[in-house]
Amino acid sequence: MNVEFPEKLRPIFQPNRRKVAHGGRGSAKSWGFARALLIQAAQSPLRVLCAREVQKSIKDSVHRLLSDQIQAMGLGGHYEVLDTEIRGKNGSLFLFAGLATHTVESIKSFEGVDRCWVEEAQTVTKRSWDVLTPTIRKDGSEIWVTLNPDMETDETYQRFVANAPAGAFVVQMNWRDNPWFPQVLEIERQETLRRDPDNYQNIWEGVPRRVSEGAIYRHEIERLYEEKRVRLVPYDPLLKVHTVWDLGWNDAMSIGMVQRQGAEVRFIDHLKDSHRTLDWYITQLEKKPYRWGTDFIPHDGKARNTQTGKSTEEALQAMGRRVTVLPMLDVEEGIKSARMMFPRVYFDQEKCVELLESLKRYQRSINEKTREPGAPLHDQYSHDADMFRYVGMAVDQMSNDDWGGTLKYPRLNNG
Repeated sequence: MNVEFPEKLRPIFQPNRRKVAHGGRGSAKSWGFARALLIQAAQSPLRVLCAREVQKSIKDSVHRLLSDQIQAMGLGGHYEVLDTEIRGKNGSLFLFAGLATHTVESIKSFEGVDRCWVEEAQTVTKRSWDVLTPTIRKDGSEIWVTLNPDMETDETYQRFVANAPAGAFVVQMNWRDNPWFPQVLEIERQETLRRDPDNYQNIWEGVPRRVSEGAIYRHEIERLYEEKRVRLVPYDPLLKVHTVWDLGWNDAMSIGMVQRQGAEVRFIDHLKDSHRTLDWYITQLEKKPYRWGTDFIPHDGKARNTQTGKSTEEALQAMGRRVTVLPMLDVEEGIKSARMMFPRVYFDQEKCVELLESLKRYQRSINEKTREPGAPLHDQYSHDADMFRYVGMAVDQMSNDDWGGTLKYPRLNNG
C-alpha cells in the first residue's frame, strides 16, 4: 500500500512485544497506530483487541477512528464495519472493550488476541494492566500503547515510559512530529501557549505533570519540590512523634507521624489501611522506635461504637495513648489552615510517598453545567488529605514539653 505514515512510527512494523507512543495533542500517534493495525490486519488475518480503561459504549472506543482510516486508505472493499466490531475479508477481527469492567476470569476470552491496542492509556490502572498483560499470551502477540501523559506517577507512564521494558519500542511524539499538523490545531496550540502557559507543556509537549491540574494544593506542592522539602527526614530522638488520624473502617484509616521543631513540621512516617481494628494500628505504631507524643483525632472520635460502647478516644486511652480530640471545623477553614502550614512542612521522600500522591491528586468536584469547582471530592485521595488538614489544626498543640535542654541538631532548612 502507498499510504501516508508518520516517520517516527515506521519501526512499529517490526516485531516487538511492546510498542508505546506517548506525547501531546496533535502528534498523529493514534492516527498512526490505527493505520498500522489496519495495514497489518489486511496483510494477514489478525485478531485485534482495542481497549481502554472505561468504555461505556462503542462511541467511547477507537471504532470511529478506525472506520475513518479505512475510508481514507481506500480499504473499504476489504473491511466490513459493523456496529460493535470490524471484520476483514481475510478473517481479521477488531474487537472493543473497557478494561475496568473485566476480571481475571472474564478477560480470558481475549487469550487468542494477536494485537492489543490500549488507547488513552494514561488512565489505565495497575489492576487493569495486571489483569490484561498475562492474558495477551499468544505466540507473537503484541501490546500497543498510546497515551497523552497526565501525572508522572501514573501507572502507565511509570510502567511503559519512565521504566520502559528492555527492548520495547518507545517513542515520544508531539505536534512537530506530525507532518500533516493542521492549521486549525496550530491556532489552538498558540492560543494555549498564550492563555494557559502553566498547562501548555503537558497539553502540547507531552510533559507529565508533577501535580494534578485541578489539585487543591497544586501551587503549594510545586513550591514544596522547588524548595527541596521532599527529602530524607530522619527521626529525631530529641523530639516527640505526634500522630494525626483520619478515622475510617470501610474507608481508609490514615495516620500521619509528625515531629515539630520550632516552626518546622516534619512528616517522618505514614500508615494507611482499611478494615483494621484500633489495636492493630496501635501494634503497628508501637513497633516503630519512636518516642510518642499525642494522638490527635477528629471530632467524631468521641462517638461511641455501637458494638463496644466505647469511643475511639476512650479505646486509645485504654491502650495507654495520650489523646486530644480536635474540634469540628468547616472543611474550607481546615484547608486554609493547611495552606498556611504548607510553607514550613517537610515530607520524608520514602515513607510519605502515598501521602504526597494523595495531596497531589486531592481535587474539587466540577459542576457539569457551569464547570465551576465545588466541594472537595470524597475519594481514595481524600482520607490522606483530611488527615493533613487535621495536622493544620493540631500543629500548634504539638509539644515537646517533657524534654529540656538545648537542641543539638540543626533545623532542616539550615542543613
